[in-house]
Amino acid sequence: MSKQTDSFYNKFSFFYPLVDVFLKSQKKVLFAHINSLPDGHLLEIGVGNGSHFGLYKKHRVIGIDTSAAMLNAARKHCNERIQLLEMNGESLLFEDEKFDYVVLSHVIAVVDHPEQLLNQVWRVLKPHGQLFILNHFTPPNWLGYIDGAFQQVSKMLHFRSVFHIHQIAAIKNFTLLKHLNFGAASYFKLLIYQKR
Repeated sequence: MSKQTDSFYNKFSFFYPLVDVFLKSQKKVLFAHINSLPDGHLLEIGVGNGSHFGLYKKHRVIGIDTSAAMLNAARKHCNERIQLLEMNGESLLFEDEKFDYVVLSHVIAVVDHPEQLLNQVWRVLKPHGQLFILNHFTPPNWLGYIDGAFQQVSKMLHFRSVFHIHQIAAIKNFTLLKHLNFGAASYFKLLIYQKR
């Protein structure tokens, strides 16, 4: 991420508990799926304040973030199975095929280069490893117009209001296993992919 984005999220860390309240029900569904899978080595990119760490029940987790303030908050929620590192998901410092699972929870629309992020995820995932993407996705309904109107404001808040996963070419390196919608308008989704 850029230095401006890092600086924004360092300041935003104070307000992140409000975001947690909003995302709580979505994350419960996400972690129910993660915890149903065999024990493995999991990478979470963009851990935020780490208040959800207690929802990990079995996996060995490495969590990364570019925001030092977020990581400082996340350390308060760590346990013996979770290791935290300051690192950019667009240039991961891990060897190839290291992880069984990768989690991107409300991250892919805030990074500077989502294409580069997904290429890095593909590289560090083991063959047939799974990728979990929880995010908003601009739908082909009235919410799409709101996303479009909000674009200038969203830039100041360092995220993309208009976001379409199919526009990222690197997603074709993954096979979609499951697609879950949240809310009546299906604005938020959990997409579960497998590395090809």
